[in-house]
Amino acid sequence: MESIAVEARSAGAVGLTTIRVFDRSDASRWDAFVERCTDATFFHRIGWRQIIEEIFHHRTHYRLAERDGSVVGVLPLAEVKSRLFGHALVSLPFCAYGGPAADDSKARDALIEEAVRLARALHVDHLELRNLCPLRSEWPRQDLYVTFRKELEAKAEANMLAIPRKQRAMVRKGISYGLRNEIDADTHRFFALYADNVHRHGTPPFPARYFARLTEIFRDSCEVTTVVDNRGDPVSSVLSFYFRDEVMPYYAGDSVRARELAANDFKYWAVMCRAAERGVRIFDYGRSKKGTGSYDFKRHWGFEPTPLAYEHLLLDRLSVPANNPLNPKYRVLIALWRMLPLGAANLIGPHIVRHLG
Repeated sequence: MESIAVEARSAGAVGLTTIRVFDRSDASRWDAFVERCTDATFFHRIGWRQIIEEIFHHRTHYRLAERDGSVVGVLPLAEVKSRLFGHALVSLPFCAYGGPAADDSKARDALIEEAVRLARALHVDHLELRNLCPLRSEWPRQDLYVTFRKELEAKAEANMLAIPRKQRAMVRKGISYGLRNEIDADTHRFFALYADNVHRHGTPPFPARYFARLTEIFRDSCEVTTVVDNRGDPVSSVLSFYFRDEVMPYYAGDSVRARELAANDFKYWAVMCRAAERGVRIFDYGRSKKGTGSYDFKRHWGFEPTPLAYEHLLLDRLSVPANNPLNPKYRVLIALWRMLPLGAANLIGPHIVRHLG
């Protein structure tokens, strides 16, 4: 089995640190480490490896750092190859967070060194680490994404009062319209709302199978909340991830009627209440791009943005990639995509979005 070894001499890191390729038999040890490591996120869970390989058909390159027989670090990597968007090694595509999760700087540095070695061996255009905090200040960064996180109160009333007045009024507006939330056993209603929503915004959708597999693989850690109106018709839905004492509403969709009913605000209030009932203490609103409606929406809820350190090692390209809807060169394509029938967009979209990451 492929491995490298580096000597760890820093305080708290005595012994030889070995970096090796993940094996399927390592799955339980990997997740046990992720559960206890303060650097780790929901996106470091081993289930993402199966998702990326099975749904998106990308080759994964997961690495473990071990010392004295114990796991001291992990680094999930996936190789994304596209004629349109280039060839990259990313930690981790389709995920807000990534990069190495480790017990100490020696293990972390060894994992990054292995990622650099692998990137060169694979002849990729660039290596991207989606870190929460800067780890390689000399690498170019994509100064576009931020995250929003805030501590929840234990009681619903306290959480309601913590919401700024204007958004609190929107939540109460939704309540006055008779909106209610339901926990779905599958992703059917969610996908219908999600696919319609992204089509109106001119972006290709993920396949329906992706969301179904998320709930199958992550089970109780993945939950769908759907808001229905006073007739029982679904108007808004969100798929949320639970990890340790955190909740992250990650994918969402709304009908055209959602805005007039304040269903979007009501939806996130429902997730807050549900999370508080489960003993969750941190509400992670996920990432947003600066200058977008979702960025402004989250700020109006009283959340302050924290920049994400998406760091790039440029190997066969001169600048950081900008494969996102804010790139001016995609404006015509977005306008054309909106003109496609929804059925055609749902059929073609997954073949495009798998290359975006």
